[in-house]
Amino acid sequence: MSFTSRTLQLASIAIVLTGVVFAQESPEANHKVARGGISVPGWQGKIDADAEKAGQTVNDAKLASDGKTLLVTTGPAITYWNPKNVATGDYTVSATFTEPRFMNLNTHPHPYGIVIAGNDLGTTQQSYVYCAAYGNGNFIVRGFGPDAFQLNGRRETNDAVHKAAVGQPVTQEIAMQVRGDKVSCIINGTVVKTLEKTELITPGKLKSTDGVYGVRFAHNTDATVTGLTMTKP
Repeated sequence: MSFTSRTLQLASIAIVLTGVVFAQESPEANHKVARGGISVPGWQGKIDADAEKAGQTVNDAKLASDGKTLLVTTGPAITYWNPKNVATGDYTVSATFTEPRFMNLNTHPHPYGIVIAGNDLGTTQQSYVYCAAYGNGNFIVRGFGPDAFQLNGRRETNDAVHKAAVGQPVTQEIAMQVRGDKVSCIINGTVVKTLEKTELITPGKLKSTDGVYGVRFAHNTDATVTGLTMTKP
């Protein structure tokens, strides 16, 4: 094979691979979940601002329950909480998240996880932080204050985060912990990220680490939540 032919062949392969990556990472339109809304007593929700601007509502996602298990299907990205669930001082909020079929409703992995430090939730001035896992081994720590702020790389990986093949089940035990002057994201028993409170309690981020806790789901995701619990040291 000549040098020119080889070069053209490699260029063609690069174009194909670039197209595959782009297809995997390109934004997806938000689904609208049939018979959506919130049917769990006491719980509330708020979708992200971009979805609201597009005319979607909490009724385009679904929060239901089966006994003590929360059943979540999105729709637009959304945060769910019960105003009675408040954590103050030092605490740990944890739950187990399961995708029965990884990437059931999407073309690339989407995260879900624990929300803490919720203040003014449901308003234009809401603030909170969350730790969420992807079923491909990645995790994200992010917040709103009220604008979004990022606290780690969106595609940061950690061996503690469980992985699954498309269509297979994947489970993540996720926790957020406040201890003294530190806030930690813990996935499957491993601390994957720790932040100083001074990094978080600042204008444009959190008002306090005291506040309401709940769960956060990205768009087009289908998963369950069990054992949502707040414990004190």
